[in-house]
Amino acid sequence: MGAFTGLWRWRHNSLRRTTDLVEAWVACVAFLLLVLGAPATGLWAGLRADDGLQHAARAQQAERRPVTARVVRVAEPSGQALQSPDAADEQRLRTAVVARWPAPDGSPRSGTVHSLDRDPEPGETFRIWTDAEGRAVPAPMRAGTARAHALFAGLFAASAVAVAAETARRTVVRGLIRRRYAELDLEWAGTGPDWGRAGTGC
Repeated sequence: MGAFTGLWRWRHNSLRRTTDLVEAWVACVAFLLLVLGAPATGLWAGLRADDGLQHAARAQQAERRPVTARVVRVAEPSGQALQSPDAADEQRLRTAVVARWPAPDGSPRSGTVHSLDRDPEPGETFRIWTDAEGRAVPAPMRAGTARAHALFAGLFAASAVAVAAETARRTVVRGLIRRRYAELDLEWAGTGPDWGRAGTGC
């Protein structure tokens, strides 16, 4: 990691240039961002994401309830489902069926849902999740799933800070190197006319 190697430029010696000191400070800031900033940002982002996702999970668990649906018939595949890779994967794992189920107020509902049975027969029953209006919805998010998503969010945030710090350090160092070469060219240009006449002062 370049942030560590840049710290040596703080050493006192007669050859140290201003750009060396600047590079040392840049390396120090990058190092602090890596060891303190990135973990702190990841922790903060993870906690915020976990709080929001846990709230959403609790809301879903409170609003959604499982009901028993009864198969009416196997649904005809739609053209959109055949064209969508995600829908095609789901179709291989589940079977779309037209089913009936009761709403919370007891009124009948029907629609196209997916059954885990590969060959469902009319009259078979299976469980689905519905909202307060009786519409079929995905299963509510679990607390463990929400926590896992929050963990990934925290890791992503920490990685983003680390990558940004290293990218900024490299960008600054490249600029400093170009400046060093420019200063060296100027010094070399001033020294060149004295070649072969060392000590003449001309």
